[in-house]
Amino acid sequence: MIQEKPNIIFFFTDQQRCDTCGCYGQELPITPNLDLMASEGVKFEHAFTCQPVCGPARASLQTGKYPTEVGCHTNNRMLPLNEKTIANWLSESGYEVGYIGKWHLASTGGADSPDNFREKPVPPERRGGYKDFWLASDVLEFTSHSYDGHMFDADMNKREFPKGRYRADVLGDWALEYLETRDGKKPFFLFLSFIEPHHQNDHNRYEGPIGSKEKWANYKVPGDLVGTQGDWRENYPDYLGCCNSLDENLGRLRKKLDELGIADNTLIIFTSDHGSHFRTRNSEYKRSCHDSCIRIPMVIFGPEFKGGRVVNELVSLIDLPPTILTTAGIRPPDYMRGCPLQPLVTGKTSGWRDMVFLQISESHCGRAIRTDTWKYSVRAPEKKGSDPDSDVYVEDYLYNLKSDPHERNNLISENGYSDIRVELSVRLKSYMVSIGEKEPIILPAK
Repeated sequence: MIQEKPNIIFFFTDQQRCDTCGCYGQELPITPNLDLMASEGVKFEHAFTCQPVCGPARASLQTGKYPTEVGCHTNNRMLPLNEKTIANWLSESGYEVGYIGKWHLASTGGADSPDNFREKPVPPERRGGYKDFWLASDVLEFTSHSYDGHMFDADMNKREFPKGRYRADVLGDWALEYLETRDGKKPFFLFLSFIEPHHQNDHNRYEGPIGSKEKWANYKVPGDLVGTQGDWRENYPDYLGCCNSLDENLGRLRKKLDELGIADNTLIIFTSDHGSHFRTRNSEYKRSCHDSCIRIPMVIFGPEFKGGRVVNELVSLIDLPPTILTTAGIRPPDYMRGCPLQPLVTGKTSGWRDMVFLQISESHCGRAIRTDTWKYSVRAPEKKGSDPDSDVYVEDYLYNLKSDPHERNNLISENGYSDIRVELSVRLKSYMVSIGEKEPIILPAK
């Protein structure tokens, strides 16, 4: 059955660097299905997160606002119940809305808090408007490992993973089951949120399918990792194994859409919440301004996104909510901070921004902008990583991305760059004001 409005599938991965993908330069055959989709659809060459940590990035995707605007600037902060999400917008427009996988927007408070749902079923009012189908865990890495675990269905019952089945494959199985069993009376929006290739928290390592260490051992070390410490040496083959498994499930999903006769009228968005620097920039995997952490894959295929095009403009996760609403024939509300991507596909680049903006939390309270040439980042010296903002920031990083693409040479204290720092400081403060933040003082690095 062909619906008037296109179906939409959001294929969301967790902590995936874009250079794991063949279409972004990976030499091993990790992502043949995504590479095919890129050759048929649209690849966004320079795509970035708007906040390099799980919950905040998800809050932005669901609302079209920056994390501080909705009070979700760190993990473990519930999405406010009065926020209107993309699921709400699509549901009002006649869509069936469903969610499978990791949610990470239901919980607030510590382990004993009544508002902690990290290992409990998420009640309906905290599901962000995904009212037609629900099979999820708030924090999937807390209710599962790579080969065991469970999620919760709409009635808050546990659904156990089949024994011996890899986690990404289980989510893929359940997504196919959803497609096979829906009645087809409405167009659907399915948000499919994987945990791979995120590290397994309680095991303190990345866990690919069995055999990944051997299968993907002969990889080319990414330039930003060469000669560094971190933990990539013991983890990178498994990390690639996770990404390969995701790709296999993308292939299964596209095959099922063909079998059901709905492929031509289904938009698929493939992207991730952030990347991973493998503990080379701080003590964790993300929460930094560096491209290894903030640059993500973004490939879209379907109505209005075809032809094997490559878009080189700087785009952000913040642009996906208005893109989704535009696909559904809904005018994006003015409060959404991003812009629909559809004009870029047709070559209408006039007026498109020439930078992306980042909020950074947990490791520190920070802000950053990235242009084609420059990365400029500041941090609040008197604030904690849990603080949403600051009146005062200090310059932290400056990189020339043309001459130093792997960000090895921090120029923030170097002579000869004062004019650049002033220019970027003005641009950063202007953007902060434009999204409702106070204009801060930015001090030079000590």
